[in-house]
Amino acid sequence: MEAVAALGVTQCFFPPQERPAIWALREHGFTGPDASVLAQAHANKPHLLAQCCSSSFMWSANAATVAPAQDTRDQRTHVVVANLKSMTHRAIEPPCTRAMLNAVFTDRERFEIHHALAANADMGDEGAANHTRLFDVAHANQPAMHFFVYGIDSANPQLQPKIHPARQTLQASRRVAEVLQLDPARCVFAQQNPEAIDQGVFHNDVVAVGNASTLLYHQDAWLDHDRVIDSLAQRVGDSFCPITVKRDELTIAEAVTTYLFNSQLVTTPDGFMTLVCPSEVEHHARANAVALRIQQDSRNSISRILYMDVRESMRNGGGPACLRLRVPLAPTTSHATNQTSGANILTGVHKGCIFNTERAAQLRAWIERWYPEELTPEDLADPQLLIRNRDALDALTQQLGLASIYPFQGVSLLKS
Repeated sequence: MEAVAALGVTQCFFPPQERPAIWALREHGFTGPDASVLAQAHANKPHLLAQCCSSSFMWSANAATVAPAQDTRDQRTHVVVANLKSMTHRAIEPPCTRAMLNAVFTDRERFEIHHALAANADMGDEGAANHTRLFDVAHANQPAMHFFVYGIDSANPQLQPKIHPARQTLQASRRVAEVLQLDPARCVFAQQNPEAIDQGVFHNDVVAVGNASTLLYHQDAWLDHDRVIDSLAQRVGDSFCPITVKRDELTIAEAVTTYLFNSQLVTTPDGFMTLVCPSEVEHHARANAVALRIQQDSRNSISRILYMDVRESMRNGGGPACLRLRVPLAPTTSHATNQTSGANILTGVHKGCIFNTERAAQLRAWIERWYPEELTPEDLADPQLLIRNRDALDALTQQLGLASIYPFQGVSLLKS
């Protein structure tokens, strides 16, 4: 975050979710005091306890899908929390994610935070990892185009991967677009290549990344590639800049290994773009050659490559793009003067969660104060770990000036 902030990009952040998720264990039938719930789960369902201690919240690209005010019918920013139904340890996150989003985006006249879609069989939703917003830079104030990528059409499941499950359904993508109040004429839906999914492309952001009018993608990302690009070009406009990486430059397997496409693509105040890549790209000869080719091509806007060591995240399956949820904000309008100002772009966003140098130092001190040096599987059942974690989250919410957002603080986590 500090490196991206140094580029001039405004960032906010979410606090961690509570773990172990005692409330989730109680939903599975464990009763009594917290210590008893932990002991019962450890003795009878240790795998479930491990799942309720797992937290993937740091991959905020899976938190939700966002449509900014200029794209929606009611001119408010809409956010649909992802249900993450395909994996048990992630499916417990949406209720707390919504509580956090409501605490960060506080202005109800400006932001609408929607519940996750009901976790039906045909409604698998993985959030912004399968969504890209693109627009004509010459008409940036006009409604943008929204690109939704899905793994399977539940009504027509013939084309689906054979090894790994398709996590995003067409039905969920269409429903998310409806809830976001998007114009259907400005939406494009494309199916992932099932063979790519079977090679580890569980989300579209493993093989594509977009920003403004630029889309960097792998040749084998989607089925019916030519139709997809033609549809995007028609809706984005003349400035649409597709950057294709051919399979003979980089295979899908190499894309998964290096996460070249799972980079953050951001526009800096000078108007140019920076591709924030994992260090694995820098150390892989073919991926590095592709990155340099992209940087040196004067026909696109990507003029800078920044390599970052996010190895811990990478080892768990998430690169730089997984670590961000893009929320486009426009300056708010003053009702008194009917004028807009860039100074109030963060109006309605909780100040304690806006990232800056001072906040970085506070967060680092909090981490050093509370994070354990090591954890063993046996520690997960220790009630003292639960108490310590709650004390840490209490300290953090007070430090950030946040309202109560956790169940142990008295918050009821309502589901869809």
